[in-house]
Amino acid sequence: MLRILILSLLVSQIAYSQQANFWSRSELGINIGQMYYIGELNPYIPFYKSQNAFGAMYRLNRNARMSYRFNYLYGSLAAYDSDSKITQHVNRNLNFKSNIHEISGGVEFYFKSYQLGNDRYRETFYFLAQVGLFYMNPKTEYNGEWVALQPLGTEGQTGKKRYNNYQLCIPIGMGYKFSIGKIMAFNIDLSIRKTFTDYIDDIGANIYATEDAFVNHDESELSYALSNRTLDGSRTERRGNKSTRDWYVYGGASITIKLGNGNTCWDFK
Repeated sequence: MLRILILSLLVSQIAYSQQANFWSRSELGINIGQMYYIGELNPYIPFYKSQNAFGAMYRLNRNARMSYRFNYLYGSLAAYDSDSKITQHVNRNLNFKSNIHEISGGVEFYFKSYQLGNDRYRETFYFLAQVGLFYMNPKTEYNGEWVALQPLGTEGQTGKKRYNNYQLCIPIGMGYKFSIGKIMAFNIDLSIRKTFTDYIDDIGANIYATEDAFVNHDESELSYALSNRTLDGSRTERRGNKSTRDWYVYGGASITIKLGNGNTCWDFK
């Protein structure tokens, strides 16, 4: 009887717990939202011609105040001078659309402690900072078809002087997240992409190239025709602004699920 009592006391002092590991710190999920562009064809209007965007997200929770976050995002951008209220822009008569493929990675910094599945630390606002690479391919509508602009060099570019379809970006934004139960999290955020190109819309130079600049182009007639589409045929007005760069913005929501449980261990109290 005494042995049974001693054994019962020992068992009562042993507690079952879990220790975090790679899988219990990891989350995988999907995101969906809207994307829009800021540049020569839309310098001011938020969510102008916003397009659907979606992708996947992986998060590694480093501690209660920071997580590593990696994204793949697919969406599209578009803009039309015909929608502008500025007379000179309407006369310029340019338009574009471009699919965007983006991969990015960086960190989420939490404004207060957060832990997935912990009721005490179940929600927080956060700051997002990432570095990414994106693919763009601006096209314009011409005679009822969408024509890729980069190969045409519409500002007189040839060879290596043409811009690259692959470009760097720096996504920076803010968001809010909270736990749903023990293994699921939901977040919403809005982030702007600083880019290092002025050719998401295929417009970069201040002035129009002359006809002589297209002599050596493979499709010189088409390149020249798409370089200047002004309604009045003028080549004297401003085409773009080479001192600025194009941006794009993504706003959306994500749902993630924790990939595993922690290591099983026994704690003696």
